[in-house]
Amino acid sequence: MVEKMTKYSFILPSGETEGFLEWLQDLGIMDVNRSSKPVDSTSSELLEKVSGAKKTLGILEKIDYSGDPDYELICKAASETVIEGCKTCNTLMAVNRLDALKSELAAARKALAEVQPWGSYDRDKLLGIKDLKIRWYKVPAKQYKAEWENEWAIVKVNQDKNNVWFVTLSPADAEYGFPVAECAAPALSVQQAQSRIDELNAEVIAQKGKLLALKNNYLDHVRKGLRRKTADLDRYLAAAGTEEAAEGHITIVTGFAPTSKDEELAQAFNGRDLLWISDPASVEDNPPIKIRNNWFARNFEVLTGMYGLPSYGEFDPTPILAPFFLLFFSMCMGDAGYGIILIIAGLVLKYKMGGSSLGKMHRLVTFLGVGTLIVGLFMGTFFGINLLQAEWTPSWLKAICVDGWFPEGKIAGFPAQMVMAVGIGVFHICLAMIVKTIGFTKRFGFKNTVGTWGWTLLIVGGIILAVLGTMEWLGGEALKWAVIALAVISGLAIFPFNTPGRNPLVNIGSGLWDTYNMVTGLLGDVLSYIRLYALGLAGGMLGNAFNLMGGMILNIPVPGVNWVFCIVILIFGHVLNLAMACLGAFVHPLRLTFVEYFKNSGYEGTGTAYRPLSKDIQE
Repeated sequence: MVEKMTKYSFILPSGETEGFLEWLQDLGIMDVNRSSKPVDSTSSELLEKVSGAKKTLGILEKIDYSGDPDYELICKAASETVIEGCKTCNTLMAVNRLDALKSELAAARKALAEVQPWGSYDRDKLLGIKDLKIRWYKVPAKQYKAEWENEWAIVKVNQDKNNVWFVTLSPADAEYGFPVAECAAPALSVQQAQSRIDELNAEVIAQKGKLLALKNNYLDHVRKGLRRKTADLDRYLAAAGTEEAAEGHITIVTGFAPTSKDEELAQAFNGRDLLWISDPASVEDNPPIKIRNNWFARNFEVLTGMYGLPSYGEFDPTPILAPFFLLFFSMCMGDAGYGIILIIAGLVLKYKMGGSSLGKMHRLVTFLGVGTLIVGLFMGTFFGINLLQAEWTPSWLKAICVDGWFPEGKIAGFPAQMVMAVGIGVFHICLAMIVKTIGFTKRFGFKNTVGTWGWTLLIVGGIILAVLGTMEWLGGEALKWAVIALAVISGLAIFPFNTPGRNPLVNIGSGLWDTYNMVTGLLGDVLSYIRLYALGLAGGMLGNAFNLMGGMILNIPVPGVNWVFCIVILIFGHVLNLAMACLGAFVHPLRLTFVEYFKNSGYEGTGTAYRPLSKDIQE
């Protein structure tokens, strides 16, 4: 649900604005109107400092050289490193230097590979010979002729199956006509090339040691610095968002806080020499949004945030989104075995990555795993195995599989699971229409929502009457008069009276246009839910296909080898299928929620998150 907000206005001398905002930061409750972007050079400079600190924190948190072959040397370098000056500057300079060293090392190794065939020699002494001319050659092995050695002073330096490296010696002033073009002399000797690599490796270790020292000694310092700099920027933007009056002598600060904090804030404000006013926030004030849900639904608030928070006065869709997204995801996965894997993944996130942003999703992943396990058993699929056909499946488990409830697993000639998916879609859309009707009536009044009431009565009421008639819970005569009454009331609301006070002919034309949109739109919306059946079926068939492939390999009469390849195929196949199934099971339920449900519920999602002015800002 969306928490009620109270609007606060403060009037104070301009010279006290900075101190007052800093005091509000200490309270950490008031969301003060502030600019969302830098407004001048000072705020741009503050933003740059925040960005640098955030980048530094991200770099230091990820540093882990435990798997580096030079780990011991890096630790030694870290223990000997003394960090002076700005920690952010030191970190970014070390990272930039490491990036440059990677390129320099690649070039140095390439240079070593080029000179290695020439072997070890004293390059300076060789170049110091004045009376002889030394020429360097590299030719393909097939082109090298042994008779050259009889005609020329050749020293063969190296040879492999592809090339021959050699040099020729001749008097410096003699004519020379060797039949092969010479190559460039090596720029370095092997010793020099290797020495360059060693120097670069030593610098890499030093830079890594510097980064490790920064992490070991200054990580908390950087984290606190980021919070402080973010708070400074936040306070500056809040000051920039204030209004000035009385020729700049008075500043008006406006903010919002949850109504549940009214008493606490009133006590704090009364204890300070302040002129302040408070009123319940209205929709026109566009207050920030703080949503509060139970232990289950709050895990799905991240999905609501992906679309947009509700505006003030709208219903929070999370309590409805949560169970339906869980159901849709589970139906798209449709495999109890994959549900077990997701439960294990949730436990790993909790106990191995609990402090990270991904680790905080462990409850959501676990809920999705439990839902997938339950729905998978209901659908009768376990790692692609049809539980109804497996001999080892206990009778009680077969009894809960939906296909076992109906002859040949069909309803009116259609697969039972497909009919169930469409039925869930109809219920979901009807619920959306009810939410829209109640929400619009609350926000805009009954007079402006007569047409909406008409459509909701016609569709939801018509479906209810159809169910009552089919189940024979309503007699024929009563059903007839109920249908007539429903048609008359909804028809009047949809056509001539959809907008009271407007020309009835205009209302009828508007109603006809709405009828066309509603009929075509609802049909497409309902059919969209077939994807719940199709995705679950596709995942089960693909899993079964990998099982069949593994069984075929197992039948090959090569003991030991067949089991190895069978296990490899099963693991690879199901991991691939699980990855694709998770992607589809996340995207398609999200679409059914964001498009089909939100459209029919009239959800706007234009709210701004409640972000109190605070010094303890978590990034």
